[in-house]
Amino acid sequence: MPRYKYEGRDTSGKKSGVITSSSKRDALEKLKKEGIRVTLLNEVPETLLTKEIIIGNPVKLQDYVIFLRQFSTLLQAGVSVVDATKILAEQTSSKVLRRVLLEVEEDLRAGNPLSSAASKHKKIFSPMFINMMRAGEAGGNMDEILDRLAIHYEKQNKTKQKIQSALAYPIVVGIVAIGVIIFLLTAVVPTFVSMFEGFNAELPAITKFVLASSEFMQSFWYVVILLFVGIYVGFLVLKSNKKTKYYLDYAALKVPIFGKMIQKAVLARMTRTLSSLFSSSVPILQALSIVESVVENEVIVRVLRESRDSLERGRSITAPMKKHWAFPPLVTQMIAIGEETGVLDAMLAKVADFYEEEVENSTDKLKSLIEPLMILFLASIVGTIVTSILVPMFEIFNQIQ
Repeated sequence: MPRYKYEGRDTSGKKSGVITSSSKRDALEKLKKEGIRVTLLNEVPETLLTKEIIIGNPVKLQDYVIFLRQFSTLLQAGVSVVDATKILAEQTSSKVLRRVLLEVEEDLRAGNPLSSAASKHKKIFSPMFINMMRAGEAGGNMDEILDRLAIHYEKQNKTKQKIQSALAYPIVVGIVAIGVIIFLLTAVVPTFVSMFEGFNAELPAITKFVLASSEFMQSFWYVVILLFVGIYVGFLVLKSNKKTKYYLDYAALKVPIFGKMIQKAVLARMTRTLSSLFSSSVPILQALSIVESVVENEVIVRVLRESRDSLERGRSITAPMKKHWAFPPLVTQMIAIGEETGVLDAMLAKVADFYEEEVENSTDKLKSLIEPLMILFLASIVGTIVTSILVPMFEIFNQIQ
């Protein structure tokens, strides 16, 4: 939260110090309540020690949707944009959103439009929000556009949660499997080593492999940790580079089982965003540029860029899409019909509805398929380690008899 250095006077004389507040106006109000007449108030520059560290999205999507819904309702009720912003800042549960809304309120009171005030906080307000607000200000239908934005983000959130729920199970089981393997190799298998050393017969190949793995894990456990950390860091580095990200996204769309689901989710997000922008009267070229930053898949982004170039040359938006395998005929045909009939936003909305439903069905089927497969995977790993120990023990037992 911002810190402000102030100078002023109260009944006892001169006063100075530092106050923490969400905005400059809020700081003035706090000092006024304390009986201090402020003569100087400046924001203290942030340092590494005072800077607020935010990991992930600054504002949760759920809080953002609630904000949009309430904003739309307040405007429909006749509340001014300035007062609505103040009300929402006071009641939101997100500290980051509260601070930003208070700063936006200050800009609004200074005479700036909402789109201009929001553009100063691009980590909170996306280019889509800013451009749709600009269109709403010009058309005088900001309440409708806010409601449309809320529906857009609600559907996006629902699709995202469906995919996360489908991927969560294999990830959790995978982590449990790694934990079980490490525990067996470091705590259970070593207790049988001395027994096997006294066993003169040749050990089975599977037992030798498990004993060697156990010895390696005990001696070089840090190598395994560094390997996983290195893979994760390497993935982030590759993803941050546009060229390598293209190949990662290409592989994600081609991976068996999951690839089709990811493709449908990306297409649903693309068509839903385009539909929302077109229905809000955002220019088509500008809308395509915004979607490029929203889709987050470099394969689709490149095609959208080609579509934008095609439009600039006076050709159809679907020309590059028809040549690419990532765009099924349903998408290109519906967009082409929308272009010809002048109802592109409605056609895109229908495509988005279709693919959102497809993602929901795919994730439900995937979860029912993955659960038994992951249980079988975990059982086979544990069974292999246990078998490698039991087979030599049976041979020892037979020799004793």
